[in-house]
Amino acid sequence: MPDDRLPSAAHYPVPQPETGEDPRFTRGLLFDVARRIEDAGYPPISAGRDLVRLMEALFAFCYRDESR
Repeated sequence: MPDDRLPSAAHYPVPQPETGEDPRFTRGLLFDVARRIEDAGYPPISAGRDLVRLMEALFAFCYRDESR
Protein backbone atom coordinates (compact mmCIF):
# COMPACT_ATOMS: atom_id res chain seq x y z
CA MET A 1 0.00 0.00 0.00
CA PRO A 2 1.63 3.30 -1.06
CA ASP A 3 2.14 6.07 1.46
CA ASP A 4 0.26 9.11 0.09
CA ARG A 5 2.21 11.44 2.37
CA LEU A 6 5.39 10.93 0.36
CA PRO A 7 5.97 13.03 -2.75
CA SER A 8 6.09 11.06 -5.98
CA ALA A 9 8.76 13.16 -7.69
CA ALA A 10 12.24 13.94 -6.45
CA HIS A 11 13.33 17.57 -6.25
CA TYR A 12 17.05 16.80 -6.19
CA PRO A 13 19.47 17.14 -7.78
CA VAL A 14 18.86 20.71 -8.94
CA PRO A 15 20.74 22.32 -11.84
CA GLN A 16 24.00 23.91 -10.81
CA PRO A 17 24.02 27.67 -11.46
CA GLU A 18 25.63 28.62 -14.76
CA THR A 19 28.16 30.76 -12.91
CA GLY A 20 29.24 27.72 -10.90
CA GLU A 21 28.58 29.70 -7.71
CA ASP A 22 25.58 29.19 -5.48
CA PRO A 23 25.41 31.47 -2.44
CA ARG A 24 23.33 28.85 -0.60
CA PHE A 25 26.15 26.27 -0.71
CA THR A 26 28.33 27.65 2.06
CA ARG A 27 30.71 26.47 4.73
CA GLY A 28 27.90 27.22 7.16
CA LEU A 29 25.67 24.70 5.40
CA LEU A 30 28.47 22.13 5.50
CA PHE A 31 29.07 22.70 9.22
CA ASP A 32 25.33 22.58 9.97
CA VAL A 33 25.08 19.17 8.26
CA ALA A 34 28.22 17.97 10.08
CA ARG A 35 26.73 19.11 13.40
CA ARG A 36 23.46 17.24 12.72
CA ILE A 37 25.41 14.07 11.91
CA GLU A 38 27.32 14.44 15.19
CA ASP A 39 24.07 15.16 17.08
CA ALA A 40 22.73 11.84 15.76
CA GLY A 41 25.53 10.06 17.61
CA TYR A 42 28.20 9.70 14.94
CA PRO A 43 31.81 10.65 15.72
CA PRO A 44 32.74 14.32 15.34
CA ILE A 45 33.65 15.44 11.83
CA SER A 46 36.82 17.38 12.52
CA ALA A 47 39.44 16.03 10.13
CA GLY A 48 39.93 17.97 6.92
CA ARG A 49 39.55 14.83 4.82
CA ASP A 50 36.17 14.03 6.40
CA LEU A 51 34.95 17.59 5.78
CA VAL A 52 36.03 17.39 2.14
CA ARG A 53 34.24 14.05 1.68
CA LEU A 54 31.08 15.44 3.31
CA MET A 55 31.25 18.53 1.08
CA GLU A 56 31.62 16.35 -2.04
CA ALA A 57 28.70 14.15 -1.01
CA LEU A 58 26.49 17.14 -0.24
CA PHE A 59 27.43 18.81 -3.53
CA ALA A 60 26.66 15.59 -5.45
CA PHE A 61 23.27 15.34 -3.74
CA CYS A 62 22.35 18.98 -4.41
CA TYR A 63 23.45 19.47 -8.00
CA ARG A 64 22.88 17.73 -11.26
CA ASP A 65 25.93 16.38 -13.03
CA GLU A 66 25.74 18.13 -16.41
CA SER A 67 28.18 15.67 -18.00
CA ARG A 68 25.60 12.86 -17.94
